[in-house]
Amino acid sequence: MAFLKSMTRPEVAPLISGRQIYLRGPLMRDYQEWAELRTASRSFLSPWEPTWPTDDLSRASFRRRIRRYQRDVREDLAYPFLAFRRLDDALVGGCTISNIQRGVQQSCALGYWAGETHAGKGYITEAVKLISHFVFDELQLHRLQAACLLHNEASKVVLNKAGFTQEGVARNYLKINGSWQDHLVFSILKDDPRAEV
Repeated sequence: MAFLKSMTRPEVAPLISGRQIYLRGPLMRDYQEWAELRTASRSFLSPWEPTWPTDDLSRASFRRRIRRYQRDVREDLAYPFLAFRRLDDALVGGCTISNIQRGVQQSCALGYWAGETHAGKGYITEAVKLISHFVFDELQLHRLQAACLLHNEASKVVLNKAGFTQEGVARNYLKINGSWQDHLVFSILKDDPRAEV
């Protein structure tokens, strides 16, 4: 695993290289592939995500998203990544580190998604493992937290394989697909054993 920081684009999350995939910050040139994968996976993703805005898949919306991502990276608030398969550079999904807290808390939250045709192939599990190393080794944070719906068995498997510990249920934790829903909260700490990447 390697972390390669961009010197020419400091507003873009660094490149993180793994065995099957690599992660890098989204760029405007990713729009077409991203929009196609999200469109093809919409019914697969909708039950697990917040309601999509009506223009979510438009080029203008993606441009606004990229600007927000660049600001967040510059200000150390969030680090968005797209996940690409090393074999052919195909986009397979994405993950975002957000809600970064410095000071006494030293924590952040993780969200992730996989395109329907790429789910269950180990790509997102590897992405989550890579992200945990980045959070602790590069960002020097103490705690990484993730949450999933109570019935999201696939997400539970991903987090368990990545070395996370289930902590409990957070009531009405996130508004998913239009309604507030309970979530299982998982975490991994800097000093916890980490899954091999």
